Amino acid sequence: MLNAMQQDNLLVALFATAELIGQELSAPAAQMMVQDLSDYSEDVVTRALQACRRELTGKLTLAAILQRVHVEDGRPGRDEAWAIALQAGDECDTVVLTSEIMAALQVARPILAARDKVGARMAFLNAYDRLTDQARQEAQPVKWEVSLGFDPDLRIRAIEQARNLGRLPAAEASRLLLQYAQEAPSPNGLAIAGLLTGNSSKPDPQTREKLRAIRDGLQGRRRRKDIQARWDARKERRALAKLKAEAVAAIAEQEAHT
Repeated sequence: MLNAMQQDNLLVALFATAELIGQELSAPAAQMMVQDLSDYSEDVVTRALQACRRELTGKLTLAAILQRVHVEDGRPGRDEAWAIALQAGDECDTVVLTSEIMAALQVARPILAARDKVGARMAFLNAYDRLTDQARQEAQPVKWEVSLGFDPDLRIRAIEQARNLGRLPAAEASRLLLQYAQEAPSPNGLAIAGLLTGNSSKPDPQTREKLRAIRDGLQGRRRRKDIQARWDARKERRALAKLKAEAVAAIAEQEAHT
C-alpha cells in the first residue's frame, strides 16, 4: 500500500509519463489512477510506468498500466507455472512455487493420476488463470513457498536458484539453507505428502488418527454418493419404464378405436 508521499510521487510520474508520450492527463483522471494503483508496491508501479514510456504508442490508460503491473508482480506465466507444477511431482526434488500453482495443482492432480497429461494441463491452466486473475484484481502480492524434497543437494540448488531469481529474499533463503540443507522431512510431512502422491509413510499416532479420520470421511462421502447415484438411476429406469408402458397403452387404445 502506497503511503501519502509515494502517492504524491506517483501522481507526478503519471503526469510526466503522459507528457512524454504526447498526452495531456487531467488532474481528476490522474488522481483516480493513483487511487486505483495505490494497493500495489512502489517498485512494481514504477517499473510498469517505465514500460509504458518505452512501449506505448497510444494513450496512457489505467488498463495499460495494470497490464504491465501484472507482468511485474513476479508470478510466472502459464507455461512456466505448469512446468513448475510437474517438477513438484518428483518427491526427490525441492520446488519453490506460488500459492496459485499449489492450488491449481490440486485441481489437476487427480487427472494426472489417471495418466491424462493433456487433460491435467488444461485443468491446471484454467485454475491457474482464474486464481491469478483473482489475486491480481485484489492486488495480492505473489507468495513463493518451498515444497521440500528428499535430496539435500537438490534442496540447496532450488533455494539458491529461487534467491537468485528474487523469488525468495536473501535473508529467508539463508535461513532455509541452514534449516533444510541436511534436514530430512518429518514422518508427518511424508505421511501428508503420501496423501497427494499415493506413497505410504508412517506418521506419529496422533497424526495417524487425524489422517484416518480424513480418509474415513472421504470414503463415507464416496459411499453415500454411490448409493445416491444407484438410487437415482433406479428411479430413472422406473420412470422410463412407466413412460414406455403408457406409450404402449396409448398406441393400443388408439388402434382399438380405428
